[in-house]
Amino acid sequence: MDAYTANSSLSKPHPYYPIEAELVGYLANEWSVLTLISAFAAGWASILGFTLVVLSFMSPKLRRADKLAILWFILTGSIHLFFEGYFVVNHTRMPAAQDFFGQLWKEYSLSDSRYLTSDPFVLCMETITAILWGPLSFLLVYLIASEHPLRHPLQLIVSSGQIYGDVLYYATSMFDHYYNGLSYCRPEAYYFWGYYVFMNFIWIVIPSYYLVKSMGVMSHAVKFVSETAGKRKTM
Repeated sequence: MDAYTANSSLSKPHPYYPIEAELVGYLANEWSVLTLISAFAAGWASILGFTLVVLSFMSPKLRRADKLAILWFILTGSIHLFFEGYFVVNHTRMPAAQDFFGQLWKEYSLSDSRYLTSDPFVLCMETITAILWGPLSFLLVYLIASEHPLRHPLQLIVSSGQIYGDVLYYATSMFDHYYNGLSYCRPEAYYFWGYYVFMNFIWIVIPSYYLVKSMGVMSHAVKFVSETAGKRKTM
């Protein structure tokens, strides 16, 4: 039997790994990969473009670095709340899902089939991400635009949470791969390096930048307050 379609007799043949994974009710995607990715990219480009237009009217003097931060947190907040939130709400019907987000998740799941089996870790991690980091990312947009003093404490918390979740996401999958000999990714390199590694590594690189930046600002603020207090004592 061909490894691409072999599967348990309890469910329909499917292209996911491990090949014995039971995906009851599985339906192949109706849309092509190019259509799915293009529509996904167009959607986020529209959100970012609209955000830039709003910023040009409401906060025209905002620094370029802060505008980029707002774009990042608008994007990541939208993905966390809507795309990952979709998975949390619909995880039990993912193999048969044929709506836009459902087909996107099935395409991504070629690199990690845990999203089609209601894996406990993935479900818990995505629930926390959707409930906490999604809304808090939108709150951060307001704090950045208004130059609120709570911007950097919250930015540090959200960025730390994103990094922590991503590291655990990699670690649990790699543990199963190397310790239990269980692979959730198809053997083609582009699924592993393109989908699994690259798409998730973004949420380590960019949050790390904002985490370090917030640590620097907060450290400088504490140092300034300490030095100011010391000068007052000597007066």
